[in-house]
Amino acid sequence: MTTASDLAGAEWHKSSYSDGGANNCVEIADGFPGVVPVRDSKNPAGHVLLFPAAAWSAFVGGMTADRLR
Repeated sequence: MTTASDLAGAEWHKSSYSDGGANNCVEIADGFPGVVPVRDSKNPAGHVLLFPAAAWSAFVGGMTADRLR
């Protein structure tokens, strides 16, 4: 199980599609087997959502294929 202390050293990054905006997107962290941590770039000290890796992949795939608009 991933806990808040596990995320202390996480390296967060934004999508290359975030149009360079400083605080208008979500950030994800890699390197957590089975889950994808996601946070709001406007509030990096705030809550983190943990998505099952398969669910996150399905979401990104749907966005890429333009099925979720």
